[in-house]
Amino acid sequence: MSSDLTAAAGPRRRVGEAPPPELLDDGERLSSNELARLQLTRLQATLRHAYDHVEMYRRKFDAAGVTPEDCRTLADLARFPFTTKADLREHYPFGTFAVPMAEVRRIHASSGTTGRPTVVGYTERDLSVWADVVARSIRAAGGRPGHKVHIAYGYGLFTGGLGAHYGAERAGCTVIPASGGMTARQVQLISDLQPEIIMVTPSYMLTLLDEFERQGVDPCGTSLRVGIFGAEPWTEEMRRELEERLDLHAVDIYGLSEVMGPGVAQECVETKDGLHVWEDHFYPEVVDPITDEVMPAGQSGELVFTSLTKEAVPVIRYRTRDLTRLLPGTARPAFRRIEKITGRCDDMIILRGVNVFPSQIEEIVLTTPGVAPHFQVELSRRGRMDHMTLRVEARPDTAPLLRATAATAIAQAVKDGVGVTVEVTVVDPGTLERSMGKIRRVVDRRTA
Repeated sequence: MSSDLTAAAGPRRRVGEAPPPELLDDGERLSSNELARLQLTRLQATLRHAYDHVEMYRRKFDAAGVTPEDCRTLADLARFPFTTKADLREHYPFGTFAVPMAEVRRIHASSGTTGRPTVVGYTERDLSVWADVVARSIRAAGGRPGHKVHIAYGYGLFTGGLGAHYGAERAGCTVIPASGGMTARQVQLISDLQPEIIMVTPSYMLTLLDEFERQGVDPCGTSLRVGIFGAEPWTEEMRRELEERLDLHAVDIYGLSEVMGPGVAQECVETKDGLHVWEDHFYPEVVDPITDEVMPAGQSGELVFTSLTKEAVPVIRYRTRDLTRLLPGTARPAFRRIEKITGRCDDMIILRGVNVFPSQIEEIVLTTPGVAPHFQVELSRRGRMDHMTLRVEARPDTAPLLRATAATAIAQAVKDGVGVTVEVTVVDPGTLERSMGKIRRVVDRRTA
């Protein structure tokens, strides 16, 4: 890719550039010591704000025997209790709001497919901070003022669409608010309007790629130079798949509605080595999901966040269920990195005593010739034994004999690499249900 990401033509190379100094914001210019002092000041204020204005936090702090004044160093945060999604649902809809409703300018909510949705609100200042961190993320991904950004995240209560929208505008970009769905029209818009950047889930990007090819359009010939992919876990194998088929930079963005939305952390295009957490607004910890102890730097565990600047709905030690580890900063030295999220505590499949993550299956599928990246795991019970069936789509030009070879290869690789026996079926292209947002990788029928 040309080092100028705005170039419309010429050979491409996947080496991105850091934003020029004049595009860095005040937070990005902080030294590590300045950042630590700012974090402590903001953390102390957040703890006091939550304790004074949210009954749930006041009860939890009192039960744990701590007060906001007990936080004298950043390490003291470990003395405070965790917050879980169950806590937020228990106080549905507005029980965790810390400001009067008259100060709330917007409300978002999770889908609530597994129970009550989690409702979050934003003050005017919250919305401004959110736009700032998404704008910072877009710059870190290689976006520049004047770029056109095709946003294919869903709009509405889901935070992805509007979060990306206002962040792109704050970054000085031109927004194409395509939202999700109408896949053929998305391809036409990309072909006609020629955006440099697309923001979308990786699974829906694969669906768009299939549509490009169905229409006879070469995906590598589009104007797209940067793909900012988030809202679901994806692997390095998926990055290679996307970059090779689209000839662009594929970078990861991280966020969740309970903490803010997209823009909590971002992968930098010049290194692509994990996501830098914007620690001037979100303080990360990694804890052992079993013992709850804070893990040393570099060791894997469950990611936990405390908001440092949120007014409407502050979160204290929120358990994300995402598995990762904290690493030193690289492209943005003051900000620590998290590894790409490739699994969740609650996504883990326990099959006959073996822990299996969908990301392990994805890695195998993406390295197997003749099959597409679309797959679905189905869990069932045969007699007294759990059984796993894996359905994988063939690529359009895959011969029947190669399909059988691919199925055998995947089954063997899962057996060797993961340690479980799986029945693999390679199905016709387009057979599996496509997702406009987060893909449903696992269907568990064991309780039916």
